[in-house]
Amino acid sequence: MTIAVSSPTTTARRTLTVCGGAHALHDGFTDLLNVLYPLLQSQFGLSYGAIGALKTCYSGAMATGQIPSGVLAERFGGVRILALGTLMIAGGYALAGLSGSLYGVIAGLILAGIGASTQHPIGSSLVAAAYHGPRSRTALGTYNFTGDVGKVLLPALFALVAAALGWQQALVVMAALAVVGAGIIIASLKPIVMHGKAEPSKAVAGQDRPWAYWLLFSIHIADDLVRTGFLIFLPFLLRNKGADLPTIGLGLSLLFAGGAAGKLVMGWVGQKLGVVPSVLLTEIATTLLILAALPLPLDYALLLLPAVGLMLNGTSSVLYGTIPEFVSPERRTKAFAVFYTGGSVAGATGPLLFGLLGDVIGLTTALVAVSCVALTTVPMVWALRPAFADD
Repeated sequence: MTIAVSSPTTTARRTLTVCGGAHALHDGFTDLLNVLYPLLQSQFGLSYGAIGALKTCYSGAMATGQIPSGVLAERFGGVRILALGTLMIAGGYALAGLSGSLYGVIAGLILAGIGASTQHPIGSSLVAAAYHGPRSRTALGTYNFTGDVGKVLLPALFALVAAALGWQQALVVMAALAVVGAGIIIASLKPIVMHGKAEPSKAVAGQDRPWAYWLLFSIHIADDLVRTGFLIFLPFLLRNKGADLPTIGLGLSLLFAGGAAGKLVMGWVGQKLGVVPSVLLTEIATTLLILAALPLPLDYALLLLPAVGLMLNGTSSVLYGTIPEFVSPERRTKAFAVFYTGGSVAGATGPLLFGLLGDVIGLTTALVAVSCVALTTVPMVWALRPAFADD
C-alpha cells in the first residue's frame, strides 16, 4: 500500500493558507467591533471615554493572553491552541449578542479578546517555521496582508447584518462563522514544530543586536497607538459628516482595503528602498493624510480613506517582516509574542486615553493629536539605521 506524503512545499503552502485564513478571521472579528461601538453608544448612552474603555477590555484581554498563548502552543501544539482561541471568540461574541446587556457585552469582549490573543504569535511562528531564510520575510508579508482581507470583509458584513437584524443577532452570526473557522483550522493543519529546527544554522542577520529588536518594538508601539486611536474615532467622524451605519461600514472597509494594499505595496517598497526609508514614508504620510481628511465632506473623506489605510497599515508589514532578522529561530515564538503583546497593550490603552482626551478637547482635536503621534517614530526609525549597515 502506498501512503501519500505531502512535500515540504505543499505543507508550507497549506500552513500559510490556513494561518492566513485564521488571520483574516481574527483581524476581521477584531475590527468589526469598530462598527459595533457607535451602536453601543446609542443604546447605552456611552461617552467616548466609555467606548475607549470597552476597547480596552478587548485589547487588554488580547494583550494579557499573547505570551501565555505562546507557552501553551509550545506545550500542546500551536494548531490546537489556535483552534481553541477561535472557539473562544465564538463564545464571547455569542455571549455579548445573546445577553444584550452592557455587562454581557463586557464579559463577551473579554472572552473574545483572550481567544484572539492566540492568533498573532502562533500564526506568525507557524509561518516562520514553514518558510526558512529569505522566504520567511515574503511569507510573513503575505500572512500579514491576509489580516486586512478580513478587515475589509467582516466589518462590512457585520454592518449589513446589523442594519437588517440588529447588532445582537449580527454578533451571533459572527460567532457561527468563528465556529466554522475553528473547525477548518483543526481539520486542515497537522501538528507543526513551532520554531524551525531544520533551518540552516548560519547566523540570522541582527540576532546579536537585541537593541535593534527593542527599537523596532518601540516603533511598533507608536504605530499601533496611531492605528487604534484613529480607528476608535473614525466611525464617529464619519457619523458627524452624515454617514449612516452601512456607510460607516463602507468607510471602514475602504480604510482596510487600502491597508491590505499597503501591506503588499510596502512589502515591495521595503525590499526596494529598505526598512528605514519605507517606515519614514508611511509615518509622515499617515500624519498628513489624517489631517487632510478632517475638514473634507463625507464623499471626499471616503475617497481619501484607502490612501489613509495604505499608509496607516503599510508600516506593520515592514516591521513584522523584519523580526526574524533580529531574533534567532529558537527564540522567535517568544519574540513574536512579546512584539504582538506590546501592540495589544498599545491597542488597549490608546483608545481609552484618546477617548478621554476626545471627551475633553473634542473629536477633531483628538484626531489631530492621534496623527501627530506618528511623527514620534521618525527619530526612532532614524536610530535604527546602524542595524542594517552590514546587511
